[in-house]
Amino acid sequence: MSSPSTMPQVHPAAEGRGEDEPLLGRAGDASQQEEKGIQFNFVLGTAIIAQVGIWILTATVWASVFTHKVILFSAHPLLNSAGILLTTQAILVLQPTHTPKQKRTGTNIHAILNGTSVLTLLAGLIVIEYNKISHGGTHFESPHAIFGLITYIVFAIQAIVGITQYYFPSLYGGIDNAKAVWKYHRMSGYVLLVLSFATVAAATETAFGKNTLELKLWAVIVASVVTLIGVLPRIKKQKLGL
Repeated sequence: MSSPSTMPQVHPAAEGRGEDEPLLGRAGDASQQEEKGIQFNFVLGTAIIAQVGIWILTATVWASVFTHKVILFSAHPLLNSAGILLTTQAILVLQPTHTPKQKRTGTNIHAILNGTSVLTLLAGLIVIEYNKISHGGTHFESPHAIFGLITYIVFAIQAIVGITQYYFPSLYGGIDNAKAVWKYHRMSGYVLLVLSFATVAAATETAFGKNTLELKLWAVIVASVVTLIGVLPRIKKQKLGL
């Protein structure tokens, strides 16, 4: 009979604990391997499903735009869909990281992708506001406009909190205090992704989306659901404090 000292040591992740355990699946299913480059994170595990969904969603919007007459306002859906695409990539690249080195590299790429996403979304906001002002249109009346405003605000908050807590932890009173905010930043990031999809879905019911671009609500919903099916199972429980 083996004594405690001779019992094999089991890594916490192998027992279903630790940062290697995804929300769905076995420990290690959605973890970056030591010998693999971070570029593989974009397609690791169920990420390939997320890629299919988000690229279909983006292609659906862009195809709807370019199969009709392109005007200044056309830049609004192009820029916003590109912003959501970049944000999805930012999530996918960071999710599988679990070692300090991986986390540093992943966070830097995450910040670059999300920073570019925010700038892209800002450009989309400027386009719609310019169009509204120049044509004397009303602001924030439709569900799409209201969802859009909320999404823009949350994106801005996410970007500010994400950058400051990681690169300027002294603003939170130190690294430990900044780390305590990380799980909330992650949680709100997933909520923001769902909110972004809801905003796109609401766009299909606007006059421009329905009559001009002929966007289909069912197509947006299916692509969004497929993306979430790929993203959500890769969530690491410990990173959310679960």
